[in-house]
Amino acid sequence: MIGLALLALPIAAGCSKEAASQKPAENQPASASDPAVARVNGVEIRESDLAMAAQDIGQNLQNAPPQMQREQLIAYVTDIILVSQAADAKKLADDPDFQHHLAFLRNKMIMGMQLREAGKGAVSAEAEQKLYEEQVKPMGSEEEVHARHILVDSEDEAKAILEQIKGGADFAELAKEKSKDPGASDGGDLGYFTKDQMVPEFADVAFKMYPGQLSNPVKTQFGWHIIKLEDKRQRPVPEFDAIKEQLDTFLIRRAQSDYIGKLRQTAKVERLDHPPTPPALPTPPAVPTPPAGDATKK
Repeated sequence: MIGLALLALPIAAGCSKEAASQKPAENQPASASDPAVARVNGVEIRESDLAMAAQDIGQNLQNAPPQMQREQLIAYVTDIILVSQAADAKKLADDPDFQHHLAFLRNKMIMGMQLREAGKGAVSAEAEQKLYEEQVKPMGSEEEVHARHILVDSEDEAKAILEQIKGGADFAELAKEKSKDPGASDGGDLGYFTKDQMVPEFADVAFKMYPGQLSNPVKTQFGWHIIKLEDKRQRPVPEFDAIKEQLDTFLIRRAQSDYIGKLRQTAKVERLDHPPTPPALPTPPAVPTPPAGDATKK
């Protein structure tokens, strides 16, 4: 429901490069909450390492049984330690390109930690309710329609199909047979949508129709449409509890966006590739209407 225009927070993934190359004496002892599960050349592999490894390769293991997934994660972390130790023996970590990349990853990870700190305190019952009242409830004042359509290449083809429908042919079956739109398999069903979700030529016609009405051929950038209006209503407002999690996410991301904006206001940013321009502030997250998922969409 609520769209977010911010980048996802950077998170740490994979076994720590520092931990992988440490000598045994330098390792911090495992704790009851983070026990060691294996030891490779004196370097411990802990449950937390497996959790980070799962962020790296977990999607590739989804079809494996849980115990096999665990064994593969341990093998993955083991390989990271072995190969990184071999690389350290060759002093590959001293390579300037590696150091540059490592510094970038370090900054990205600590940025994620700082942004999580910036988002703390953004969520409260008062803030949730205020956001719901200001951004979600007004959706109920929007009109939306439920329509089907058939999309073809030429006006003549659209006119011929319209005559078939007027003669008693089933709209949905003709859509499956004739329409080139991705939604043709659903009988051309577009579901409910608001006016701003469709290209203007299509929306202007659809929102002037009444339920059960057929349109004349309508031309858009996608081709020629025959529209059938199924229903018209005021957009329903989702219940607060149904979108509470989305409200909380929005509040956190907005606080993070504001934090970055304040940093930019006091930062000295110099562009060396072209004449300097004022730094752009991040656009606050918006609450767009849900997409209709159709070719006629903007």
